[in-house]
Amino acid sequence: MANHGSYHGSPARGELDFQSLVDLHYRALFQFAMSLTHSESAAGDLVQETFLIWATKGHQLNDRSKAKSWLFTTLHRQFLESHRRSSRFPHIEISLADAELPKIEPGFIQRLDAPGMLRLLAQVDEHYRAAVALFYLDDHSYNEIAAILEVPLGTVKSRIARGLGQLRELMARADAPRAGTKEKTV
Repeated sequence: MANHGSYHGSPARGELDFQSLVDLHYRALFQFAMSLTHSESAAGDLVQETFLIWATKGHQLNDRSKAKSWLFTTLHRQFLESHRRSSRFPHIEISLADAELPKIEPGFIQRLDAPGMLRLLAQVDEHYRAAVALFYLDDHSYNEIAAILEVPLGTVKSRIARGLGQLRELMARADAPRAGTKEKTV
């Protein structure tokens, strides 16, 4: 395991193992994250992301005495990155955007087969398509999708909502030619 050395130190050399690092710095990191986010859950997520990054990249730090500043710098960078992402892709509850979404006849949904739905899904912006597919086709939870796509949980929810909005719009366009015609009965 290449990363093994990044979080399991040698007590003989004065290095910290991962748990000791968490025990020493979690509280201070969490307080710093709270001052940035003003939200317990967001602060907890930031601290977790920071320790995850340490677990994968901490071995690159040559001077272990600088671990604390490395952790704080990493947390701050993660906060700035998530802030940039959330300002570019704000989280919108689907129920609040419902009035803006196109209306689709219930009959169309019943007529749409799986290959037809997959064709429509393929037209959804690729930025949102993966989250929608993982949630609805592969039955992954939001947390699993966040881990797979390596994005925050809020981003997953936003991408699913936006992807569904695009899918509804595509379905409405696909249904528009049929809406004006009546089906023949035999």
